[in-house]
Amino acid sequence: MKPFLLKPTCKNYLWGGQKLRNYGKISDSDKIAESWELSCHPDGESIIASGRFKGMPLSQFLEQNPDSLYLHRQEEHFPVLVKFIDACENLSIQVHPDDDYALFHENDTGKSEVWYVVEAEPDASIIYGFKEKITPEQFRLAIENDTLPQYVNIVPIKKGDVIFIPAGTLHSINHGAVVVEIQQNSNTTYRVYDYHRIDRNGNFRTLHVEKAIDVLNFEPCKVPDTPQSNEIEEWCYTPLASTPYFIATLWKAKYKHSVFSFGGYQGFGDIDCFSHILVIEGEGIVTLYDGETIPLKKGDSFFIPADSMLGEITGKLTFICTDNYNPDDEFELDFDF
Repeated sequence: MKPFLLKPTCKNYLWGGQKLRNYGKISDSDKIAESWELSCHPDGESIIASGRFKGMPLSQFLEQNPDSLYLHRQEEHFPVLVKFIDACENLSIQVHPDDDYALFHENDTGKSEVWYVVEAEPDASIIYGFKEKITPEQFRLAIENDTLPQYVNIVPIKKGDVIFIPAGTLHSINHGAVVVEIQQNSNTTYRVYDYHRIDRNGNFRTLHVEKAIDVLNFEPCKVPDTPQSNEIEEWCYTPLASTPYFIATLWKAKYKHSVFSFGGYQGFGDIDCFSHILVIEGEGIVTLYDGETIPLKKGDSFFIPADSMLGEITGKLTFICTDNYNPDDEFELDFDF
């Protein structure tokens, strides 16, 4: 099977801006808050944008070609969703449930996620958990009295920061940041504070305080340190997250003609698994075994099936590779540079 480009679904949430247009995102809306780059979620699917399956939803392709998802596994639920986020204004303060709670109450999976900061204005920050332990009653009162921001950790961020957010962690992205979010394949969010904003219909957006109380970690917490980068031949790489649902790694080319091989049981991730490439800087060329070439540029989203033919990416570019490698499978990784 040949790899292919993906076209995202764009979301025009009220806090979005214009920066994602610099990453090639197109929308008729006045703002683009998110672009769902790798998604089989019914709230916004990725569409195949190149090759003989062009125009087909990704979920339909994987249903018809299950070996392109996994070669030696069977899964009923696509595990991951990858998106760009442009926080022109503060996002709501929110929390996501874990798997058990989400399955019982929402018929959905939970949501743990990781952010990679692509752009950050000088005053950019995030909200991450509580400064000190509070009770559910104190939490309710803080929302009613408009004092919740006094209880949360406000953490400055800069380009290159990595923030892992486990399910149950209160969080938000404040204005002035563009991030890549790699998350479980879920769209369940419990919003608890929204700065009294009015939506396009003149209504306050719904809050989900009681469900949030059910799932929140009320203990104080701090942001984990950003993982250290490593080097291997022509590339620098930084592990962003490793969970049962996704593994994400940042790869940065050291040279103008750095080469990364994939497919044919070598390259990205496990031979048993798909891989997804999201280019965040630079440009390059994909060359497949049969000689076909596919140009890559900043913002491009590229899907490598588990049964992909051999190929390589050449160029001076930075990208995030996401897969769902299963360490229990008895296969060896073979990075070929």
